[in-house]
Amino acid sequence: MPCAQPQSLPMLITLGISCIVALLVTLHLTSRRRVYPFPLLPGPRPLPFLGNALQLDTERPWLTYTAWGKTYGKIFRSRILGIDMIIINSETIAHELLENRSANYSTRPVVRTNELIGMGFNSVMLPYGETLRQHRKIYHQVLRAEVSISYHEIYSRHANELVVDLLGATRDSLQQHTEAYSGSLIMTVTYGHLANEGSLLSRAHEILDIVKQTITPEKAAMFTAFPFLEKLPFWCFGGAFALIGRSRELCEQLLNEPFNEVKAQIADGTASHSSVTDFLSQAHDDTGEDMMKAVALTGYMAGMETTASVLQAFLLAMMLYPDVQSRARAEIDQAVGHDSMPCLDDRASLPYLDAILYEVLRWYPPAPLGVAHATSNDDVYDGHFIPKGAIVMVNQWALSRDEDIFPDASRFDPSRHLTVDGKLKGTVVTHFAFGHGRRICPGRWFADNGLWSAAAAILAVLRIDHAKDSNGDRIDVKPEFITGLVIHPEPFHFSFEVVNTTREAHIRAMMNSR
Repeated sequence: MPCAQPQSLPMLITLGISCIVALLVTLHLTSRRRVYPFPLLPGPRPLPFLGNALQLDTERPWLTYTAWGKTYGKIFRSRILGIDMIIINSETIAHELLENRSANYSTRPVVRTNELIGMGFNSVMLPYGETLRQHRKIYHQVLRAEVSISYHEIYSRHANELVVDLLGATRDSLQQHTEAYSGSLIMTVTYGHLANEGSLLSRAHEILDIVKQTITPEKAAMFTAFPFLEKLPFWCFGGAFALIGRSRELCEQLLNEPFNEVKAQIADGTASHSSVTDFLSQAHDDTGEDMMKAVALTGYMAGMETTASVLQAFLLAMMLYPDVQSRARAEIDQAVGHDSMPCLDDRASLPYLDAILYEVLRWYPPAPLGVAHATSNDDVYDGHFIPKGAIVMVNQWALSRDEDIFPDASRFDPSRHLTVDGKLKGTVVTHFAFGHGRRICPGRWFADNGLWSAAAAILAVLRIDHAKDSNGDRIDVKPEFITGLVIHPEPFHFSFEVVNTTREAHIRAMMNSR
């Protein structure tokens, strides 16, 4: 009998998995069901063992969850491969559970793919406990509100560089420029000035591309349900899973290389001020260094990806809604004059700009499902039982499209966040896009200041408009987003025009003087 050809291996593996699934389904049907003291939350009817996996839009699960919420309520239960998933489509319920009952909703589910790709150090996915508390203590020292505002010179310098870079941006390089801004901003605070910043940025982006495709709860459920899959070569699964070995290698490099470079800079007296420099100026054992490496790299990668996503959505919105762009620029001109650049000291005089950022986060939340929580113990909400170990997700997309709170929700309208006398209704750092409870983003003040500085500098100097084709006709653009844990706009055609040459000359002079 001839040997199976290499290309038939995935088919054989799939067949084997199918047989095992059939066996598990049979076992499931013949096993005794657990008896709960209260009724479970309502939800779509699951198939045996597979649950609702086949009913889910795996590329945009938040859309499925939003649709289900209209049938089953603001909080409901889904089931994927035997795993309970509690979906929250209400800000009020999210606050009630994740804030008021935070002791029970602050841990993370076990996501085996996170470990498999070498990201076990990742602060975001750590279970609630002493290690996480130590991580967040470090973040608090470096990124809390009063410290974050002290980086105003760093924000302004990098924002000015972004403005100049955007003048030469193309449809395909816009993402690169926004990621360079967000990455260099957090790198400066975390590691200081590094010689190989470009290489670190490209490798961090490579890891993030793998992370976005592999650690979603829906995909991770496969490895939880079928632990034996870890024994198979990952090329069997295709896509990002085939790059797991590469991801492990990259994580090892990025944990150590920038940290060791700062060490070398301290030794030869060239180190600039940074959180890692401050850390290394004190005595620590290897365990302490490993924790600092983890905190530094997590903060760098998380800050780079999400801030860049929001900036790209901001630029898209400004192009699609020119009246909003013009009003924001007029506010800047009135507050700081036509010759000066806006800075964070002017923020209180620019409420409409804050409203724009608030609306960008609502219009297309960068992480539509946030990061999953998990229950540490059984719970009861509104007469329904929530079991221990359930995955709990706040569907930020559903929150952003709640017509009772945001009428005409698909429209970009910053005014919805202002009072009748023009004051901001809330603060950007309290936005649901930053998460809830004890797992709220510890870098939200830093991200907020970085986003505001970039948006203010761009609007003060540039006008973003539709590009024109070879016939001089406007190229229409529709909002289309690349999906994943973090979403960002599909590349779109645009044009930038300098609308204030005095300010442009000012920032170029500042850049040349360094």
